[in-house]
Amino acid sequence: MSKIVVLGCGAVGKHMAIDLCRDPGLEVISVDFNRENLEDLTREHPIQVMVEDLSTKEGVTRAVEGADLVIGSVPYSIGYTMLESVIRAGKNIVDISYFPEDPFGLDDLAKEMGVTAVVDCGVVPGLSNIILGDHVRKMKVSRYECYIGGIPKLKNVLLEYKSPFPVLEVLEEYEASGRRIEDGKVIVEPMLSETRTIDFDKVGTLACLNSDGLRTLISTMDIPYMFEKTLRYPGHLEMMRTFRETGFLNMTPIQVNGVSVRPIDVTASLLSPHWLYGPGEADLTVMRLVISGEEDGKPTTYTYDMYDEYDPETGTLSMARTTGYTCNAVARLVLDGDYSQKGISPPEFVGRVDKCRENVEKYLEDRGVFCRMQQS
Repeated sequence: MSKIVVLGCGAVGKHMAIDLCRDPGLEVISVDFNRENLEDLTREHPIQVMVEDLSTKEGVTRAVEGADLVIGSVPYSIGYTMLESVIRAGKNIVDISYFPEDPFGLDDLAKEMGVTAVVDCGVVPGLSNIILGDHVRKMKVSRYECYIGGIPKLKNVLLEYKSPFPVLEVLEEYEASGRRIEDGKVIVEPMLSETRTIDFDKVGTLACLNSDGLRTLISTMDIPYMFEKTLRYPGHLEMMRTFRETGFLNMTPIQVNGVSVRPIDVTASLLSPHWLYGPGEADLTVMRLVISGEEDGKPTTYTYDMYDEYDPETGTLSMARTTGYTCNAVARLVLDGDYSQKGISPPEFVGRVDKCRENVEKYLEDRGVFCRMQQS
Protein backbone atom coordinates (compact mmCIF):
# COMPACT_ATOMS: atom_id res chain seq x y z
CA MET A 1 0.00 0.00 0.00
CA SER A 2 1.31 3.46 -0.96
CA LYS A 3 1.17 6.36 1.47
CA ILE A 4 0.12 9.78 0.17
CA VAL A 5 0.30 12.86 2.40
CA VAL A 6 -1.91 15.80 1.41
CA LEU A 7 -0.62 19.05 2.87
CA GLY A 8 -3.54 21.43 3.36
CA CYS A 9 -7.20 20.67 4.06
CA GLY A 10 -8.82 23.71 2.47
CA ALA A 11 -11.45 23.95 -0.25
CA VAL A 12 -9.38 21.93 -2.73
CA GLY A 13 -7.04 19.88 -0.53
CA LYS A 14 -10.00 18.35 1.30
CA HIS A 15 -11.56 16.99 -1.86
CA MET A 16 -8.26 15.73 -3.22
CA ALA A 17 -7.89 13.61 -0.08
CA ILE A 18 -11.47 12.34 -0.41
CA ASP A 19 -10.90 11.41 -4.06
CA LEU A 20 -7.67 9.57 -3.29
CA CYS A 21 -9.04 7.63 -0.32
CA ARG A 22 -11.48 5.81 -2.62
CA ASP A 23 -8.51 3.80 -3.91
CA PRO A 24 -8.06 0.81 -1.54
CA GLY A 25 -4.39 0.68 -2.51
CA LEU A 26 -3.68 4.08 -1.00
CA GLU A 27 -3.21 5.21 2.58
CA VAL A 28 -4.15 8.90 2.68
CA ILE A 29 -3.11 11.33 5.40
CA SER A 30 -4.46 14.89 5.46
CA VAL A 31 -2.38 17.50 7.28
CA ASP A 32 -3.51 20.96 8.34
CA PHE A 33 -3.18 23.46 11.17
CA ASN A 34 -6.97 23.66 11.49
CA ARG A 35 -8.10 20.75 13.67
CA GLU A 36 -11.79 21.39 12.95
CA ASN A 37 -11.29 20.98 9.19
CA LEU A 38 -9.54 17.68 9.78
CA GLU A 39 -12.19 16.36 12.15
CA ASP A 40 -14.92 17.11 9.59
CA LEU A 41 -12.92 15.18 7.00
CA THR A 42 -12.17 12.05 9.02
CA ARG A 43 -15.72 11.81 10.36
CA GLU A 44 -17.03 10.56 7.01
CA HIS A 45 -13.99 9.19 5.15
CA PRO A 46 -11.21 6.63 5.74
CA ILE A 47 -8.53 9.28 5.96
CA GLN A 48 -5.90 9.67 8.64
CA VAL A 49 -5.27 13.20 9.89
CA MET A 50 -2.40 15.11 11.44
CA VAL A 51 -2.30 18.60 12.96
CA GLU A 52 0.87 20.46 11.96
CA ASP A 53 1.98 24.01 11.29
CA LEU A 54 2.89 23.78 7.62
CA SER A 55 4.46 27.24 7.63
CA THR A 56 7.49 25.75 9.43
CA LYS A 57 10.19 23.43 8.11
CA GLU A 58 9.83 21.25 11.19
CA GLY A 59 6.07 20.85 10.73
CA VAL A 60 6.40 19.91 7.07
CA THR A 61 9.24 17.48 7.78
CA ARG A 62 7.21 15.68 10.44
CA ALA A 63 4.16 15.59 8.20
CA VAL A 64 5.85 13.94 5.20
CA GLU A 65 7.87 11.36 7.12
CA GLY A 66 7.26 7.94 5.60
CA ALA A 67 5.32 9.34 2.61
CA ASP A 68 5.65 7.72 -0.81
CA LEU A 69 4.28 10.91 -2.37
CA VAL A 70 3.29 14.37 -1.17
CA ILE A 71 0.56 16.64 -2.54
CA GLY A 72 0.83 20.35 -1.76
CA SER A 73 -2.29 22.50 -1.35
CA VAL A 74 -1.31 25.26 1.06
CA PRO A 75 -1.77 29.06 0.95
CA TYR A 76 0.46 30.71 -1.63
CA SER A 77 2.24 32.70 1.09
CA ILE A 78 3.88 29.54 2.47
CA GLY A 79 3.95 27.49 -0.74
CA TYR A 80 7.60 28.00 -1.67
CA THR A 81 8.98 27.25 1.80
CA MET A 82 6.71 24.20 2.02
CA LEU A 83 7.98 22.93 -1.33
CA GLU A 84 11.60 23.45 -0.29
CA SER A 85 11.02 21.53 2.96
CA VAL A 86 9.43 18.61 1.11
CA ILE A 87 12.31 18.47 -1.36
CA ARG A 88 14.89 18.57 1.46
CA ALA A 89 13.04 15.64 3.00
CA GLY A 90 13.65 13.73 -0.24
CA LYS A 91 9.96 13.30 -1.12
CA ASN A 92 8.35 13.48 -4.55
CA ILE A 93 5.60 16.11 -4.67
CA VAL A 94 2.81 17.37 -6.92
CA ASP A 95 1.78 20.89 -5.92
CA ILE A 96 -1.04 23.40 -6.53
CA SER A 97 -0.04 26.13 -4.08
CA TYR A 98 0.66 28.69 -6.86
CA PHE A 99 3.24 30.68 -4.91
CA PRO A 100 4.67 33.85 -6.52
CA GLU A 101 8.33 32.80 -6.32
CA ASP A 102 10.14 31.19 -9.27
CA PRO A 103 9.93 27.40 -8.68
CA PHE A 104 13.07 26.84 -10.74
CA GLY A 105 15.00 28.37 -7.84
CA LEU A 106 14.63 24.89 -6.29
CA ASP A 107 15.54 22.93 -9.43
CA ASP A 108 19.15 22.22 -8.47
CA LEU A 109 18.13 21.15 -4.97
CA ALA A 110 15.45 18.81 -6.32
CA LYS A 111 17.89 17.19 -8.74
CA GLU A 112 20.48 16.85 -5.98
CA MET A 113 17.90 15.13 -3.76
CA GLY A 114 16.62 12.95 -6.61
CA VAL A 115 13.12 14.42 -6.25
CA THR A 116 10.37 14.78 -8.84
CA ALA A 117 8.52 18.02 -8.07
CA VAL A 118 5.58 18.92 -10.32
CA VAL A 119 4.37 22.46 -9.64
CA ASP A 120 1.37 24.59 -10.77
CA CYS A 121 -0.56 21.38 -11.39
CA GLY A 122 -4.22 22.47 -11.29
CA VAL A 123 -6.55 23.30 -14.16
CA VAL A 124 -4.94 26.58 -15.36
CA PRO A 125 -2.07 26.48 -15.07
CA GLY A 126 -1.99 22.71 -15.03
CA LEU A 127 -4.25 20.79 -17.40
CA SER A 128 -3.88 23.60 -19.96
CA ASN A 129 -0.08 23.27 -19.83
CA ILE A 130 -0.24 19.48 -20.15
CA ILE A 131 -2.34 19.81 -23.32
CA LEU A 132 0.00 22.47 -24.73
CA GLY A 133 3.09 20.41 -23.89
CA ASP A 134 1.64 17.47 -25.79
CA HIS A 135 0.97 19.65 -28.85
CA VAL A 136 4.44 21.20 -28.79
CA ARG A 137 6.03 17.79 -29.29
CA LYS A 138 3.74 17.07 -32.28
CA MET A 139 3.53 20.42 -34.10
CA LYS A 140 5.10 23.86 -34.43
CA VAL A 141 2.91 26.02 -32.19
CA SER A 142 2.81 29.73 -33.08
CA ARG A 143 -0.08 30.92 -30.89
CA TYR A 144 -1.56 29.86 -27.56
CA GLU A 145 -4.71 31.39 -26.08
CA CYS A 146 -6.14 30.37 -22.73
CA TYR A 147 -9.38 31.55 -21.10
CA ILE A 148 -10.35 30.27 -17.66
CA GLY A 149 -13.02 31.20 -15.15
CA GLY A 150 -14.30 29.86 -11.86
CA ILE A 151 -17.56 31.66 -11.05
CA PRO A 152 -20.84 31.11 -9.18
CA LYS A 153 -23.49 29.40 -11.26
CA LEU A 154 -26.03 32.00 -10.16
CA LYS A 155 -25.05 35.44 -11.39
CA ASN A 156 -27.26 37.44 -9.00
CA VAL A 157 -25.01 37.24 -5.93
CA LEU A 158 -23.21 40.12 -4.25
CA LEU A 159 -20.68 41.61 -6.69
CA GLU A 160 -21.52 38.72 -9.07
CA TYR A 161 -18.76 36.59 -7.56
CA LYS A 162 -17.86 33.98 -4.97
CA SER A 163 -14.54 32.23 -4.44
CA PRO A 164 -13.33 29.01 -2.79
CA PHE A 165 -9.95 30.69 -2.32
CA PRO A 166 -8.96 33.31 0.28
CA VAL A 167 -10.48 36.66 -0.68
CA LEU A 168 -7.25 38.55 0.00
CA GLU A 169 -5.42 36.42 -2.59
CA VAL A 170 -8.06 37.26 -5.21
CA LEU A 171 -7.97 41.00 -4.43
CA GLU A 172 -4.18 41.07 -4.55
CA GLU A 173 -4.35 39.60 -8.04
CA TYR A 174 -6.78 42.33 -9.09
CA GLU A 175 -4.33 44.96 -7.91
CA ALA A 176 -1.49 43.30 -9.83
CA SER A 177 -0.60 42.97 -13.52
CA GLY A 178 -0.64 40.17 -16.06
CA ARG A 179 1.98 39.13 -18.58
CA ARG A 180 1.51 38.00 -22.16
CA ILE A 181 3.86 37.22 -25.03
CA GLU A 182 3.49 39.23 -28.23
CA ASP A 183 5.93 38.74 -31.10
CA GLY A 184 8.22 36.97 -28.66
CA LYS A 185 8.30 39.85 -26.18
CA VAL A 186 6.86 40.01 -22.68
CA ILE A 187 4.09 42.62 -22.35
CA VAL A 188 2.90 43.66 -18.88
CA GLU A 189 -0.58 45.15 -18.39
CA PRO A 190 -2.76 45.91 -15.33
CA MET A 191 -5.08 43.01 -14.61
CA LEU A 192 -8.24 45.11 -14.71
CA SER A 193 -7.38 46.99 -17.93
CA GLU A 194 -8.69 44.37 -20.39
CA THR A 195 -11.88 45.28 -22.29
CA ARG A 196 -12.67 42.23 -24.41
CA THR A 197 -15.54 39.82 -23.76
CA ILE A 198 -16.11 36.24 -24.90
CA ASP A 199 -19.29 34.17 -25.25
CA PHE A 200 -19.75 30.64 -23.90
CA ASP A 201 -22.59 28.18 -24.27
CA LYS A 202 -24.57 27.68 -21.02
CA VAL A 203 -22.94 30.78 -19.49
CA GLY A 204 -23.30 33.70 -21.87
CA THR A 205 -20.96 36.67 -22.11
CA LEU A 206 -17.96 36.82 -19.80
CA ALA A 207 -15.39 39.57 -19.35
CA CYS A 208 -11.64 38.99 -19.58
CA LEU A 209 -8.96 40.04 -17.11
CA ASN A 210 -5.22 40.21 -17.75
CA SER A 211 -3.91 37.54 -15.43
CA ASP A 212 -0.47 36.04 -14.90
CA GLY A 213 -1.46 32.45 -15.61
CA LEU A 214 1.26 31.86 -18.20
CA ARG A 215 3.77 31.61 -15.35
CA THR A 216 6.41 29.01 -16.31
CA LEU A 217 5.33 28.97 -19.97
CA ILE A 218 7.08 32.31 -20.44
CA SER A 219 10.46 30.65 -19.91
CA THR A 220 9.79 27.07 -21.04
CA MET A 221 8.00 27.69 -24.34
CA ASP A 222 9.32 29.32 -27.51
CA ILE A 223 5.93 30.46 -28.80
CA PRO A 224 5.71 34.00 -30.24
CA TYR A 225 2.12 34.70 -29.13
CA MET A 226 0.74 33.52 -25.79
CA PHE A 227 -1.78 34.86 -23.31
CA GLU A 228 -4.03 33.70 -20.49
CA LYS A 229 -7.21 35.54 -19.50
CA THR A 230 -9.24 35.11 -16.32
CA LEU A 231 -13.02 35.17 -16.87
CA ARG A 232 -15.61 36.89 -14.69
CA TYR A 233 -19.17 38.14 -15.07
CA PRO A 234 -19.00 41.62 -16.69
CA GLY A 235 -20.70 43.32 -13.74
CA HIS A 236 -18.07 41.98 -11.34
CA LEU A 237 -15.25 43.37 -13.43
CA GLU A 238 -16.81 46.83 -13.50
CA MET A 239 -17.32 46.84 -9.74
CA MET A 240 -13.74 45.74 -9.10
CA ARG A 241 -12.49 48.55 -11.32
CA THR A 242 -14.45 50.96 -9.15
CA PHE A 243 -12.94 49.40 -6.01
CA ARG A 244 -9.46 49.82 -7.46
CA GLU A 245 -9.97 53.41 -8.59
CA THR A 246 -11.34 54.46 -5.20
CA GLY A 247 -8.45 52.86 -3.30
CA PHE A 248 -10.18 49.87 -1.70
CA LEU A 249 -7.51 47.55 -3.18
CA ASN A 250 -4.58 49.72 -2.16
CA MET A 251 -1.82 47.79 -0.38
CA THR A 252 -0.12 50.88 1.07
CA PRO A 253 -1.12 51.47 4.71
CA ILE A 254 -3.17 54.56 5.57
CA GLN A 255 -3.91 56.16 8.93
CA VAL A 256 -7.47 55.80 10.27
CA ASN A 257 -8.05 57.37 13.70
CA GLY A 258 -4.39 56.89 14.49
CA VAL A 259 -4.33 53.24 13.36
CA SER A 260 -2.28 52.10 10.36
CA VAL A 261 -4.30 49.80 8.06
CA ARG A 262 -4.06 48.53 4.50
CA PRO A 263 -7.29 49.28 2.62
CA ILE A 264 -7.10 45.91 0.84
CA ASP A 265 -7.11 44.09 4.20
CA VAL A 266 -10.27 45.92 5.28
CA THR A 267 -11.92 45.16 1.94
CA ALA A 268 -11.01 41.48 2.20
CA SER A 269 -12.39 41.26 5.74
CA LEU A 270 -15.69 42.82 4.70
CA LEU A 271 -16.10 40.67 1.58
CA SER A 272 -14.97 37.32 2.99
CA PRO A 273 -18.34 36.33 4.54
CA HIS A 274 -20.15 37.18 1.30
CA TRP A 275 -17.75 35.37 -1.04
CA LEU A 276 -17.82 32.04 0.77
CA TYR A 277 -19.83 29.30 -0.90
CA GLY A 278 -22.54 28.03 1.43
CA PRO A 279 -23.73 24.41 1.57
CA GLY A 280 -25.28 23.44 -1.75
CA GLU A 281 -24.31 26.68 -3.54
CA ALA A 282 -23.10 25.81 -7.03
CA ASP A 283 -20.09 27.09 -8.90
CA LEU A 284 -18.94 26.37 -12.44
CA THR A 285 -15.68 26.30 -14.35
CA VAL A 286 -15.28 27.28 -18.00
CA MET A 287 -12.08 26.93 -19.97
CA ARG A 288 -11.17 27.49 -23.60
CA LEU A 289 -7.78 26.77 -25.14
CA VAL A 290 -6.87 27.76 -28.69
CA ILE A 291 -3.61 26.26 -29.96
CA SER A 292 -2.56 27.25 -33.48
CA GLY A 293 0.43 26.45 -35.63
CA GLU A 294 1.70 24.12 -38.33
CA GLU A 295 1.21 20.35 -38.28
CA ASP A 296 2.31 18.02 -41.08
CA GLY A 297 3.08 21.08 -43.22
CA LYS A 298 -0.43 22.53 -42.87
CA PRO A 299 -1.83 25.39 -40.75
CA THR A 300 -3.88 23.84 -37.94
CA THR A 301 -5.89 25.11 -34.98
CA TYR A 302 -7.09 23.05 -32.03
CA THR A 303 -9.82 24.47 -29.79
CA TYR A 304 -10.62 22.90 -26.42
CA ASP A 305 -13.69 23.73 -24.35
CA MET A 306 -14.48 22.67 -20.80
CA TYR A 307 -17.67 23.28 -18.85
CA ASP A 308 -17.99 21.79 -15.38
CA GLU A 309 -20.38 22.31 -12.47
CA TYR A 310 -20.59 21.71 -8.75
CA ASP A 311 -21.32 18.07 -7.93
CA PRO A 312 -24.38 17.98 -5.60
CA GLU A 313 -23.93 14.27 -4.82
CA THR A 314 -20.51 14.74 -3.25
CA GLY A 315 -20.77 18.44 -2.36
CA THR A 316 -17.63 19.16 -4.40
CA LEU A 317 -17.16 22.57 -5.96
CA SER A 318 -16.25 22.56 -9.63
CA MET A 319 -13.02 24.43 -8.96
CA ALA A 320 -12.01 21.69 -6.53
CA ARG A 321 -12.94 19.03 -9.11
CA THR A 322 -11.08 20.53 -12.06
CA THR A 323 -8.06 21.67 -10.05
CA GLY A 324 -7.81 18.87 -7.51
CA TYR A 325 -8.53 15.95 -9.82
CA THR A 326 -5.91 17.16 -12.31
CA CYS A 327 -3.38 17.26 -9.48
CA ASN A 328 -4.41 13.79 -8.33
CA ALA A 329 -4.10 12.44 -11.87
CA VAL A 330 -0.51 13.63 -12.12
CA ALA A 331 0.16 12.35 -8.61
CA ARG A 332 -0.81 8.89 -9.87
CA LEU A 333 1.59 9.25 -12.79
CA VAL A 334 4.44 10.05 -10.41
CA LEU A 335 3.47 7.38 -7.91
CA ASP A 336 3.25 4.71 -10.63
CA GLY A 337 6.54 5.78 -12.26
CA ASP A 338 4.91 6.95 -15.49
CA TYR A 339 6.41 10.39 -14.92
CA SER A 340 9.78 10.44 -13.17
CA GLN A 341 11.82 13.43 -14.39
CA LYS A 342 13.96 14.74 -11.55
CA GLY A 343 13.97 18.39 -10.62
CA ILE A 344 11.26 21.02 -10.91
CA SER A 345 8.66 20.09 -13.52
CA PRO A 346 5.94 22.52 -14.58
CA PRO A 347 3.00 20.58 -16.06
CA GLU A 348 4.02 21.34 -19.65
CA PHE A 349 6.96 18.97 -19.04
CA VAL A 350 4.48 16.25 -18.07
CA GLY A 351 2.57 16.81 -21.32
CA ARG A 352 5.72 16.14 -23.34
CA VAL A 353 5.92 12.54 -22.09
CA ASP A 354 4.10 9.93 -24.16
CA LYS A 355 0.70 8.85 -22.78
CA CYS A 356 0.78 11.23 -19.79
CA ARG A 357 -1.80 13.61 -21.23
CA GLU A 358 -4.09 10.71 -22.16
CA ASN A 359 -3.85 9.28 -18.66
CA VAL A 360 -4.68 12.62 -17.06
CA GLU A 361 -7.69 13.14 -19.32
CA LYS A 362 -8.91 9.59 -18.61
CA TYR A 363 -8.65 10.24 -14.85
CA LEU A 364 -10.72 13.41 -15.22
CA GLU A 365 -13.31 11.80 -17.50
CA ASP A 366 -13.80 8.98 -15.01
CA ARG A 367 -14.88 11.73 -12.58
CA GLY A 368 -17.13 13.53 -15.04
CA VAL A 369 -14.73 16.31 -16.08
CA PHE A 370 -14.54 16.59 -19.87
CA CYS A 371 -12.54 18.76 -22.26
CA ARG A 372 -13.97 18.76 -25.81
CA MET A 373 -11.66 19.30 -28.80
CA GLN A 374 -12.29 20.64 -32.31
CA GLN A 375 -9.69 20.80 -35.06
CA SER A 376 -9.74 23.24 -37.96
